[in-house]
Amino acid sequence: MPKRGSYSFEIQQNGHLEDDDANLERLRELFRDGAIIQGRFGPGNPGDFDIGSWHILCHLAGGSAVLEVAGQKLWVGMTHKGSPDAYEASVVSHDGGGISTLALKSEAGKVKISLGTLLGFIEGSSLGHVLARNIRDPRNAYNGWPRQDFDRSIWSGREGGTVWEHWCTTRDLRPTNIPGDSLLRAYLSMVAGFGGRFVAAVARGRRSHEHPVQLCALVKAGLLTADEAAWRFAPLPIPGKTQRLLYEARPADYLKASESLTWPGDDRPAYFMFKRCIGQFSPSAAVRTDLAAFFS
Repeated sequence: MPKRGSYSFEIQQNGHLEDDDANLERLRELFRDGAIIQGRFGPGNPGDFDIGSWHILCHLAGGSAVLEVAGQKLWVGMTHKGSPDAYEASVVSHDGGGISTLALKSEAGKVKISLGTLLGFIEGSSLGHVLARNIRDPRNAYNGWPRQDFDRSIWSGREGGTVWEHWCTTRDLRPTNIPGDSLLRAYLSMVAGFGGRFVAAVARGRRSHEHPVQLCALVKAGLLTADEAAWRFAPLPIPGKTQRLLYEARPADYLKASESLTWPGDDRPAYFMFKRCIGQFSPSAAVRTDLAAFFS
């Protein structure tokens, strides 16, 4: 089996990561590796990175993908299973008069996306509701970051939404932490399904919080290639009404949001970002400069 990068990630024939236990453990080690990022974990409180991930993972895990099959949209991204308190990468689509939600790792989920044409990706939200909105973590959970603190109204301007939710659970990436472990497993399934351009699109949504150096480290480790990291595209703004659907953080609303966006439909996937941070996007030329400096 072909391998890539300093972490020897196992690679499929299409260049995407394999979705297997060996790669899961490589990913777990990588997102806690301080040496490869030169100690630049990103902003946080004391203790946030003792058993937790780099800052960028909460943004990466918030990203989602949209496909089209026979004129119908499919939304693929993180959902919360309720009980047990675990996350899953899911394929959401219309099914007759209702909504179908399939696990991406299931045979039915794999078949569903294999039939689709990839339209592109959507940024995770830093406002609005969380996925696990019925969960009440202890006040000292995740180094003092309980998820319910970030479950906000769709009209609230306070920090919240799925990116902050994923920040909470990824403060503990150990296998014994079921929410954090399941989120990491689900993210690997997303990367295996959609490849390095999916990783890069979301990572490049900020030039703050150490995203540039952490993206370079992901290239060095082999999660994606340098060409994937620097692929040329410009993000598209998410309209206000669609933003509020995404802030709901429910499968049916995610699907409705996917249908409301105007997808270019060319050969390259599009990337939709929230307007308030679209000015922080890292263009291809900046990524090439970052990579040159990182590997010099």
